[in-house]
Formats: sequence, structure tokens, C-alpha cells
Amino acid sequence: MTLAHRMSQLGTETAFEVLAKAKALEAQGKDIIHLHIGAPDFRTPENIVDAGCKALRDGHHAYTPAKGIPQLREAVCDDILKYRKVQMDPNNVLIVPGGKPTMFFAMMMLGEKGKEILYPNPGFPIYESMIRFSGATPVPIELEEAHGFSFSAEKVLAKVNANTTLIILNTPANPTGGVVKREELAALAAGLEKFPHVYVLADEIYSRLLYDGEEHVSFLEFENMRNRTILLDGWSKTYAMTGWRLGYGVWPKELIKEAERLQINCTSCTNAATQWAGLEALRGPQVAVDNMRASFDERRGIIVEELNKIPGFTCTMPKGAFYAFANTSGTGISSPELESRFLNEAGVASISGTSFGHLGEGFMRFSYANSADNIREGLRRVRECLQPA
Repeated sequence: MTLAHRMSQLGTETAFEVLAKAKALEAQGKDIIHLHIGAPDFRTPENIVDAGCKALRDGHHAYTPAKGIPQLREAVCDDILKYRKVQMDPNNVLIVPGGKPTMFFAMMMLGEKGKEILYPNPGFPIYESMIRFSGATPVPIELEEAHGFSFSAEKVLAKVNANTTLIILNTPANPTGGVVKREELAALAAGLEKFPHVYVLADEIYSRLLYDGEEHVSFLEFENMRNRTILLDGWSKTYAMTGWRLGYGVWPKELIKEAERLQINCTSCTNAATQWAGLEALRGPQVAVDNMRASFDERRGIIVEELNKIPGFTCTMPKGAFYAFANTSGTGISSPELESRFLNEAGVASISGTSFGHLGEGFMRFSYANSADNIREGLRRVRECLQPA
């Protein structure tokens, strides 16, 4: 069979590959501690589950408008106003099944041969994968540990040229937990006034998961870039709804019709009952979100403390999301080899930093979306794997 050449450009998300290997080992009877997948270990709050069930019983099991039900798009705009202090138009909101469709639609619109798209490295692996699939050239924005896994706006702007069509931002970030400061984002927004052809995809899926008093600065806050910014957010991380597959994009007015056309061609619409559950998530009580964030914060301290006990490891304190990106260069062992050894010898699923780009060599990502006991036990096993008795 001969596949289209573009299929050779399409990568994958290694977390799911590690998950499959871990599940296979568990099926053989091996005990595995999961510190790899980016999924909260909490149940979806009951009020949200009840709303989804009620929607099905009430007959909400047919097609919805391609953009999503009006009530949910209005609630999204209310949520943006509440947490980002920006007024948006519900007509520019597209409800999609998860976060990835917004990425994919943006790449398909703005990426093609001869174009360049800037993306964070180390960063979410699907960015680079989709850029290559679109035909565009991926241009990395280097995120350095010494600078809190943030970036210099000056250095980013130096990479922008006539062929640049899109810049991807992710704060708080996967895999590093880094947070970009307001001053760098403001400098970037100001500098992009010289490049009116460039759009920004602001992946803010972890916007509610911040610690140590860090503020979330949405790129929508910069008025000069508002009509060139695509906001990506959703319910998966904030409300422990990863399996519900529910996200949204807020698009510039001139792009929303194109995004809607892509939605119609790809999925028709997002699951109807899930949309009603998402409405309850936004309109209902937020105490579960606060409780989950408090638990993540506690685990954050535990995982960093335990990682720093491991010979050859150092780990800075992440400021957002629920990942610790540990520097493992002191072990003298490559990141892919560590991933394999930890899974097969220690029974701990983790992710090689190289899964997030070439600049991830010498790092491992550990998710603290697991219990404190499992984190301690998992890292005890890692320590023993590297220092056998």
C-alpha cells in the first residue's frame, strides 16, 4: 500500500504510546505507577456528570450547530470575561472535541509549503507534528531551564520574517510547567505590530492551574493582537474531563467561518450531551476546581522534593500545570533510555524529554496528577533503579 507522503510527516503523542506499553505490562501482572499521562486522577465533578446524563434523557442526542450550542458559546465568553477580563463575541467561539482540533484547524489554515510556524521547544509534541503535516517549516522557540522555561520576546521576534504565518504560545506550559511573564508577552505583542501578517495560537489549556501567586496573562489581553489571536482552551484539565473530549477555540472574526468549515468537514459538531455537561461546568460551582488545584499544589512540592533526592537529578519548581520537568543530565544516561528503564525495570511510567522536542534531551517529564503516595513510591523505585542496593 502506498500512503500519501504527508503521512510520513505526522508524528504522535508519546504519552499515549507509553500508556499503551504500561497497560500491556499491567495485563501481564506487573504493577505500574503512572507518572506520565497528562490527565487528572480525579473524577469529573458529580454536578457535571449529572448534567450530561440529564441532557441525554432530555433528548439532547442529535446534531447541534457546528459552532456549538449557543448557551455554551455564551458561557465561554462569560468565563473569558471573568478570568481574562476580556469581552469576546460568542459568534467567534467554536466548540470542538478536545483541544487538538483548534491546533489542527489553525495549522491547516495557516501552514503550507514555504511558510514557517514558530512553536515552543520543549513543548507539546503535537505542535511540531501538525506543523510538518501542514507542509510548513517548524521553527523552534527555545525554552531554557535557566530562564524558567520561558522565552525572550526579543529572540522570538528575531525569528519572525515574511514567511512566518503563526506563532504558538503555551503558558502555563506542557511539559515544563513554565509560565511566561507579562512583560515578555507584552513585548512580543508590541513587536508583532511590525508583522501584521502573523497570527498567534495561544494555548491556555492550563490557565486555571497556577501556583505561588502566579498570574495568568492571556494573549487576548493585548488589544493590538486581539484580532490576530486564536485562543485554545477547554474542560479536560480544569474539570477532570479528559475523556469527555470538549474544548473550544476563540477565533478572529476573519477566520471563524473557515474554522467552522473545517469543523463541518471533520466532525460535523461536538457531542451534544457533552456540551450540556460543559455548560454546567462553567455555570456551576467551582469548588471542585479549587480543591483539585490545591491537591496538585501539595503534590507539586512532594514531587520536586523527591526528584531532587535522586542522584543525577535536579528539578526546578514548576509554576503551573501538573508536570515536573526534571533535569537528568547528571545521570549520564539518555532520556529515552531512562524512560525505558523506569518503565520496564522500576514499573514507573514517565516520559522522555525528547518526546517534546530535541531540546528535551537530558530531561524527563513526571506528571503529578497522581496521589502523593504513588508519587513517593514511584520516585523511590526510580531512585532504586539508578542506585541498586
